[in-house]
Amino acid sequence: MTNLKEGDNAPEFTGLNQNEKEIKLSDFKGKKVILYFYPKDNTPGCTAESCNLNENYDDLTKKGFEVIGVSPDKISSHQKFAAKYNLAFNLIADTEKEILDAYGAWGEKKLYGKTYMGVLRTTFVISEEGIIEKVFTKVQTKDHTNQILSEMDLV
Repeated sequence: MTNLKEGDNAPEFTGLNQNEKEIKLSDFKGKKVILYFYPKDNTPGCTAESCNLNENYDDLTKKGFEVIGVSPDKISSHQKFAAKYNLAFNLIADTEKEILDAYGAWGEKKLYGKTYMGVLRTTFVISEEGIIEKVFTKVQTKDHTNQILSEMDLV
């Protein structure tokens, strides 16, 4: 579980997106960022979450947001995922789990009584100045955009 909370500085990061372009948090200074961490491309919950954000991407950008997804998948997986669902935003391949670790989105999980390490589905809303405004640890994958906008009083 993340130790980061509202009011904290968002950790700077650098990663490669699905187009092998370097993406840094500081590239988005002056914009609000929805930074969402998800376990795996092409799985039901992750697809629902990504598609929900994508379907509302125009509305989100009009409200000053940029969307960035992060998972430990490889660039090639992100390329296929983004193409299959026509995703309009950056997906960062964090295969070394450096960004996941920095944001506390990599940790212990339990499934059917077994403990393992994995992605803790988490979303951070980061201000134009790089400050964490909201942290979502209980993500509503099918309605994540409304969840974010409601909590930010932007509906």
